[in-house]
Amino acid sequence: MMTHAAYDCDVLVIGGGIVGLSTAYALTRAAPGTRVTVLEKEPGPARHQTGRNSGVIHSGIYYRPGSLKARYALRGSAELADFCAEHAVAHATTGKLIVATDRSELPRLHSLVQRGREHGLPVRELGPAQIAEYEPEVRGLAAIRVNTTGVCDFTAVAHRLAAEVGAAGGIVRYGAEVTAIDRRPWGVAVRTADGPVVRARTLVNCAGLHSDRVARLAGDDPGVRIVPFRGEYYALDRPELVRGLVYPVPDPAFPFLGVHLTRGFDGSVHVGPNAVPALAREGYTWPRVRPAELLSTLSWPGTWSIARRHWRYGAGEVHRSLSRSAFTRAVQRLLPAVTEDDLRPSPAGVRAQAVLRDGTLVDDFLIREAPHTVHVLNAPSPAATACLPIGREVARLALRRAQETGWKPPAVESGHCV
Repeated sequence: MMTHAAYDCDVLVIGGGIVGLSTAYALTRAAPGTRVTVLEKEPGPARHQTGRNSGVIHSGIYYRPGSLKARYALRGSAELADFCAEHAVAHATTGKLIVATDRSELPRLHSLVQRGREHGLPVRELGPAQIAEYEPEVRGLAAIRVNTTGVCDFTAVAHRLAAEVGAAGGIVRYGAEVTAIDRRPWGVAVRTADGPVVRARTLVNCAGLHSDRVARLAGDDPGVRIVPFRGEYYALDRPELVRGLVYPVPDPAFPFLGVHLTRGFDGSVHVGPNAVPALAREGYTWPRVRPAELLSTLSWPGTWSIARRHWRYGAGEVHRSLSRSAFTRAVQRLLPAVTEDDLRPSPAGVRAQAVLRDGTLVDDFLIREAPHTVHVLNAPSPAATACLPIGREVARLALRRAQETGWKPPAVESGHCV
């Protein structure tokens, strides 16, 4: 058994996105004195999914009662708003409309009303005239209003979490890409591209777009493959057309919310995203191709199952990606006044979608444990909204794993529970 001094840290977190940093933050608060290190391959936090989304604090209305998404989003949205207020992070509670533009969507809209009420959310049903009271330029047959939805600066949240980790004695190392993981009876040893080996009692994998690869480096079969989907956004040059947040009725067959309109905390309005296959894990544009990563996607049986089942949907998304006029027509279903000239390309994001071997798109958070290891293998939207409760749960699992080495966290020693 290794001595305490032989470990470089107690818990090592891979990934400096909002989930990895919230986990490190939770560790420092739940068990003060726990030695925590975060390794992030980029030169700063929140460079991928965290910093490339629509910035929405979700209410939880979409998510199946009892699911991890529902539990964490309902709790996390309020906690995140409080965190932003406490740390002076830009945020606003704007409310959201979910709008049906076709009669076929009305049953699904009604189901969302019922789900919202099951969650205890303040949901108001609207007719066409009432839609115009909230959003004069938006057209629809019916809508629901959810007052608790908001927006915030998730990149600033991630920076604040990193600062809090540092203030509590933790270490956040940037430019530290993990290249090898060696799991031993006493814990794990992790090598980074810049050379140093970090020895820890427990490893937490919050690598997002690369979470399945990191799991394999640790010697674990994740059972899923990350299939990247690029979400492309446009900025609206006439932001006065939209007052708040406007969403279509989602299709339950897909874990994507559809093209929506988002007025951000800074007053700008973004339109999107669509969902097209990316040719690299960090493929933010069509020309961005990494052959090895593309081969990894194409060699996974689930990828071809998705293609067979959903090729019509996928073809439509690709068409809207390649044609701004087609994208504009999709937006005009909600916002008839918008024109092609109103839309200016904005930075895209890539969603790390976990896919099972049979082609099932994993639609909930997926956290798996292994000796000395906790893997966060699927953390899609609303992961940013729910980052604080997710971080606490992952921290709880990590501390339990660390105790397998014979160590007791200071918070446990003093009689406190995580």
